[in-house]
Amino acid sequence: MSDRLNTYQPQALAVLRIMTGLLYMAHGTMKLFAFPAAQMEGPLPPLMLVAGILELVGGALFAIGFLTRPVAFLLSGMMAVAYFMAHFPKSFFPSLNGGDAAVLFCFVFLYFVFSGAGAWSVDNRQKA
Repeated sequence: MSDRLNTYQPQALAVLRIMTGLLYMAHGTMKLFAFPAAQMEGPLPPLMLVAGILELVGGALFAIGFLTRPVAFLLSGMMAVAYFMAHFPKSFFPSLNGGDAAVLFCFVFLYFVFSGAGAWSVDNRQKA
């Protein structure tokens, strides 16, 4: 059974990469375009504007698997900083401070620094 499942490991990794990138992009669209809803009222502080741009552009690059390892490294670090700046001061526990998504994104991105993009990525396209 394991051997049969192992055959699909690159495709499963690609599905994880694509879904992670799309979900991450949604955080950027909320900050930058208030879509599907505004993340906060009023004008964005400069740090949130930078975060929104990184989420949108980085999420798109990650989803298509372009420059996957450096993008994943940058986004993992961004999520670690976001967690300790915005969530950790509220409580030690991620489930109480609202930072569980930031922690999860951080470690998923960190995994991709080491694993690479998997199948269906620009990084692993076949040369003609």
